[in-house]
Amino acid sequence: MASRNRTVGKSKKPVPARRSPTPRGVKPSAETKSTKQVKVTKVQRTRRAAQGDLAADFDTLAYVRDLVRDIPDFPAPGILFRDITPLLADPKGFHIVLDLMAHRFVGEHVDAVVGIESRGFIFGGALAARLNASFVPVRKPGKLPGRTDRVSYSLEYGESELEMHQDSLQEGARVIVVDDLLATGGTAAAAGELCDRQGARVIAYVFAVELSDLDGAKRLEHTPVFSVIRLD
Repeated sequence: MASRNRTVGKSKKPVPARRSPTPRGVKPSAETKSTKQVKVTKVQRTRRAAQGDLAADFDTLAYVRDLVRDIPDFPAPGILFRDITPLLADPKGFHIVLDLMAHRFVGEHVDAVVGIESRGFIFGGALAARLNASFVPVRKPGKLPGRTDRVSYSLEYGESELEMHQDSLQEGARVIVVDDLLATGGTAAAAGELCDRQGARVIAYVFAVELSDLDGAKRLEHTPVFSVIRLD
């Protein structure tokens, strides 16, 4: 009787692990002439970003900047709203922003990332995961179920309040406060005050977008402020 070749029980050859991270971000410019030239550019960008110069790579930031659109008269007449939803919808742009945020704190000890409701949750949660830190939400009144600290503050178009659970941070914890946008600085300062009440130390404020003409960074001048892109 004829026999049939069979491979029962034969294991498949294992697939080797990747030797480099999953590709992401914007591809190198077509003007790049050699691999060596690309490496030098990356080193220069890394050094500048570590010093807080997040505008070191113009092409990359221009790509991100173009993903932020202007919405006039929102949420009130006379207000020009900077909409980041196109940025969040673009994987390359979102990765670029998160990479630049995280790079500043590589090698530093960060205990917690405090994200401000609501768009600060988007960047803050992802950043906390990259930094292997806790994520702590700062929310509007009535959203948190436990005992909270509350602080009132002024917005460019009104008054508001923020709350944080009283047991969110340990004494002496190193914290970074994250939000999508820095305008007048009132919201970020209020979140920083909530951290101070629990004995934590805010080591930096981090934003995806900063409206430089509103001078919000001056309100936070005693603590480093890092913004990925700055708009007038």
